[in-house]
Amino acid sequence: MTLHLSGPPAPVKHSRISITGSKSESNRLLLLQALYPQLKIENISNADDVKVMRKGLKVRTGTVDIHHAGTAMRFLTAYFATREGVEVTLTGSSRMQERPIKVLVDALRQLGADIEYEKNKGYPPLRIRGKKLEKSNVSLPANISSQYISALLLVAPGMKEGLELELIGEITSVPYIKMTLSLLKEIGIRSSFSRNKIRVEPADTVLPKSVRVESDWSSASYFYSIAAFSEIGTHLELTSYSAESLQGDRVLADLYRSFGVESQFEDQTLHLRKLANPVKSEKDKNTLLKFHLADAPDIAQTIAVNCFGLGMGCHITGLHTLKIKETDRLEALKTELSKLGARIEVSDHHLELAPGDSIKSDVSIATYNDHRMAMAFAPLALKTDIFIEDAAVVSKSYPDFWDDLKRLNFQIRHVAG
Repeated sequence: MTLHLSGPPAPVKHSRISITGSKSESNRLLLLQALYPQLKIENISNADDVKVMRKGLKVRTGTVDIHHAGTAMRFLTAYFATREGVEVTLTGSSRMQERPIKVLVDALRQLGADIEYEKNKGYPPLRIRGKKLEKSNVSLPANISSQYISALLLVAPGMKEGLELELIGEITSVPYIKMTLSLLKEIGIRSSFSRNKIRVEPADTVLPKSVRVESDWSSASYFYSIAAFSEIGTHLELTSYSAESLQGDRVLADLYRSFGVESQFEDQTLHLRKLANPVKSEKDKNTLLKFHLADAPDIAQTIAVNCFGLGMGCHITGLHTLKIKETDRLEALKTELSKLGARIEVSDHHLELAPGDSIKSDVSIATYNDHRMAMAFAPLALKTDIFIEDAAVVSKSYPDFWDDLKRLNFQIRHVAG
């Protein structure tokens, strides 16, 4: 499905959008609910990744296909490895079979897990025979995706002795590790995180309570982008969000001051207001904005597209995990922004975008089976008409995305063929 996007006929002034629960929190809580069925979950995400996770947790034998869902691949690997009597083949899309999982498999094997590679060493599909893991100490490199670390922490309470995890080196995505530990604490599971050592205590039961999932901050990023592209005075309301969010992408509230967008929280509503134009002079346009996003790499695409649409340059670092996402997001950004006229360079861990004045119109943006490519480029329709290829890919994390843009009066039409 290809869509043609144009901005609203009249400027967006004031609108309210309800966004589904966080995919990150939902998948963590679903795994914990599988371990402790008395746990209740409210405002769970309706994303494809969460549906896949929910379905996979019910399987005890046979093949589990998680398609493009990287979080589900990591979390289910740890879950199945620790479930006595389970025997499954865990697989995914062709791209998923190119995404490394050796670090997590090695860690689980250190703990005594029975996991084999079905095809290529270090990559899915995996043959997993679940068993009780008797060992309780393991080490991991600290600069890996936090999902490997969280996968181990989430199954740790169900292990006989719990888990002591040592992280070697500089830790990546600390907020997502803290999110996992905070959710454990919320349901009564004790843990500690001191320097590079994390300890999770075993637990036979948890607090009989209902946990409400906060709305997804990664999804909010696209409305920050829309606000940044909009006129001064624009006011968007997003529900439901907390100033004390556990999600790493909550940093948006701070970063988007650079684009003239202010954030306020009131009764679980996040108010976005465009208060100033970031480019007031030629000097501002030539200033290179600098962002380090090791703790929030999922918003890099949104920020890069924002800078390009505003004619601003940026230097973004801390992006080493983007090479192994749904696509190589750095190369994908370079290719698609270049089509629009950008001057951009990328490496394995950073991108640099030069300031520029012109944006080509009616360019067709490829999305590479990556939901974030589609959604990061969509707000650019406020600056120029664009086509978004394979637009249905947004269902991976935000199925209501195009409907919500229509609520803001974006002009969206299906393109034949």
